[in-house]
Amino acid sequence: MNCNELREFYELYAIGVAEDPERAEIRAHLNRECEVCMQGIKKAREVAALLEGTAAPAEPSPKLRRRILAAVGVEERRFGWAPFLAAALALSLFAVVYFIGQQGDTQRELARAIAVQRSQNIELTRLNEAFAILNGSDTAVSTFGGGEKQPPKGKVFASPSQGVLLIANNLPPAPAGKRYEMWVIPKGGKPQPAGMFQSAADGTAMHIRHGITAPNESLVAVTLEPEAGSDQPTTTPLFAAPIHGLVP
Repeated sequence: MNCNELREFYELYAIGVAEDPERAEIRAHLNRECEVCMQGIKKAREVAALLEGTAAPAEPSPKLRRRILAAVGVEERRFGWAPFLAAALALSLFAVVYFIGQQGDTQRELARAIAVQRSQNIELTRLNEAFAILNGSDTAVSTFGGGEKQPPKGKVFASPSQGVLLIANNLPPAPAGKRYEMWVIPKGGKPQPAGMFQSAADGTAMHIRHGITAPNESLVAVTLEPEAGSDQPTTTPLFAAPIHGLVP
């Protein structure tokens, strides 16, 4: 297998859940010091270590493992979703017939299941987008917040072809009526808005912005803004990550 075929398995290898033949192929590439795979695994391990630091230690659940595998298409390719979908459909039909007298409850449960599925699809899409930036051959990484006492800290991944990915922790949820806004600030230029986001209750955040470029010597910064967003920053940046090392 070549490096392009192995690229989507780097994260799984880094967290120890890759399976053969991909696991053996990646190990073989690393043993012969393949620069592409060595760099890809290095990035994957950095992200795994960062994500481990954004939450309290806990035993990973089988559901989390399935979601990680699904995010990169492994579970679907190896096992297929057809048996599970067929079983779910059969159970749903049985429920409709058996509980025909409780049509209102069935409709509410169906609506709830559809909402859950939509939410999961959105989450998996975001994970796929994040992995695309992390695996980009043109991606540069910048760290912020490491030298402060109680900082928001994390990393910014900038790819000219994919966009910008921000992963942060120690970032408390924005107060009511406010949200965080990301900016790309070119050297000597005006800040360009790069999307609004909110952090989770535990202080972690992941924000992805496609279709923008953070050039060399620019800054990726975050400010606290009104919920509707701002055309230009109205507060002092909470942090800023310099972008270096992009290939022209």
